[in-house]
Amino acid sequence: MRVLSGVQPSGILHIGNYFGAIRQFIRLQEEHECYFFLADLHALTTVQDPERMQALSRDLAMSFLALGLDPSRSVLYRQSDLSEVTELAWYLSTVTSMGLLQRCHSFKDKVSQGAVPSHGLFAYPVLMAADILIVESKLVPVGKDQKQHLEVTRDIVSAFHSVYGDGVLTLPEALILDEVAVVPGLDGRKMSKSYGNTIDLFGPEKTIRKRLMSVVTDSTPVEEPKPKAGSSLYQLLKIFAPESERSAVEGWFDEGGTGYGEMKKRLFGFYMDTFGAARRRFDELTQDPTEVDRVLRVGVERARSAAGRLMDNVRRAVGVR
Repeated sequence: MRVLSGVQPSGILHIGNYFGAIRQFIRLQEEHECYFFLADLHALTTVQDPERMQALSRDLAMSFLALGLDPSRSVLYRQSDLSEVTELAWYLSTVTSMGLLQRCHSFKDKVSQGAVPSHGLFAYPVLMAADILIVESKLVPVGKDQKQHLEVTRDIVSAFHSVYGDGVLTLPEALILDEVAVVPGLDGRKMSKSYGNTIDLFGPEKTIRKRLMSVVTDSTPVEEPKPKAGSSLYQLLKIFAPESERSAVEGWFDEGGTGYGEMKKRLFGFYMDTFGAARRRFDELTQDPTEVDRVLRVGVERARSAAGRLMDNVRRAVGVR
């Protein structure tokens, strides 16, 4: 089946982004026809510095490729390069009720966190629906707590069909990601850019080591067992440790004799084992920007080809062709 998902270039990717979403996206390309896009139009609601936007978009594209996205199997494109998305968003907006948008929690949540209550932020769900529908994707990967976001798109499809007749748009379904890891930040809260508690995927090695060594722990002596409940360090070790090391991690906490400093050093080693190859690939892409441009250029042409039939049908349905 055709799968679609996107990520906003609104900040530097951290390990929470990887374990929470991107790892699952990469796995999906082994079984499905996948379309992944850089959601730069969405990011304009928060990133309004043109140079920073370009840099973040490029970093996100390089991150996808470094982490294992295969351009021969999946389609990677920049949202703003596919003008059909914004055209479709306008057609959808003409049948989307204000009431539906007012019921969306994301607008209120973001405004309460200090975001400017712009039209773009308010109409975000309509553009999101266009993203999903433009390539006639059937499945949209979401976490269990995000299914409601897809329901808005389904409501918009129903509204469009009630006006212009059935069969024009593909009704998408949620692909629930059961193995989404909730990654704790350095301070014990969920890892988030807004909390400043993240660990970058491709930052300088010395910075990564320093960040990992700063994970908040208690004052339990080296020789005593360490508490697991509420321990960010324990949770991070469980996420990173290979299968062969997991019993050792349990022993460090249950049996005592291993200090937090030693555990953090081992965590850094696990981090480098996990992302070492991806970090080297990222550095290679940094030195070869033409390869990233080529992938995005080919990707948007493939996306435009997939969108062509749909847009012909939509234009005829609404009477502009």
